Amino acid sequence: MMNQQAIEQIVNEVIAELLHTKQEAPITQYDIPIGISARHIHLKQEHVEHLFGKGEQLTAKKMLSQPGQFAANETLMVVGPKGSISNVRVLGPARSLTQVEVSHTDAIALGIQPPIRESGNIAGSASCTLVGPKGSLYLHEGVIIAQAHIHMSPEEASELTVFDGEYVSIKTQGIRPVTFHHVKVRVSERYRLEMHIDTDEANAGFLKSGATGTLVKENKEELTYNSSQKTTIVQANEINERIITEKDLLAFQGQTIIVPRFTRFTALAMDAVVTLGITIEYKDEG
Repeated sequence: MMNQQAIEQIVNEVIAELLHTKQEAPITQYDIPIGISARHIHLKQEHVEHLFGKGEQLTAKKMLSQPGQFAANETLMVVGPKGSISNVRVLGPARSLTQVEVSHTDAIALGIQPPIRESGNIAGSASCTLVGPKGSLYLHEGVIIAQAHIHMSPEEASELTVFDGEYVSIKTQGIRPVTFHHVKVRVSERYRLEMHIDTDEANAGFLKSGATGTLVKENKEELTYNSSQKTTIVQANEINERIITEKDLLAFQGQTIIVPRFTRFTALAMDAVVTLGITIEYKDEG
């Protein structure tokens, strides 16, 4: 039978080992402030003058959370094949390209099909007409649905142990908890910590600006694909379902997905494959 001293020694060794493990274990969860981006427009200076008058500059109405960025006093009408949206806010300062960011709901109202893209990636995106007080401008491309992303400084990225271009998940709490998968990390000296989602994404989770989410590092076996029939744990970029819909593909912009040979795509899903630039690889059943 062990004596009391031996028992205490074993207990102390176990506690020390647990504390050592806890200190060395990588931290994977952090609270991230959430900002909700309503529909808005970025203009290059040439287009500012075309729409508002020669020599005109964007003027600040309200400073935004990201340093140097502001909501301008200037607004425009966005016109699509099926409808228009008035008083769409322009954000400043002027940029190197003109880009319109809308939600999926806005796109339906306008009658367009913009892809989900990272800001600045407008090649082959949707078109629209911008109408201002001094003229109108037809954009052959430039309308996107912004991919959910997180801004942060290099110091914040170091603290959170993430890197520029990495994808993470954000879990929210509240009346309707939701998890946003495949959220892109964007790191710059010009950024401060904040996740940006659009109004459709916010409405899905009953979220308001100022809410927070928990950052979780995405591992290959961490993503869960949900369907109406079942829930399957899958590898990253791997979908093990018999039927894949357009909605299932929206998180895989410009990526490769791996599916079983028995998988079938709906017609809208095949359109999304082309629009989003997705590559499909097939695997044998195993």
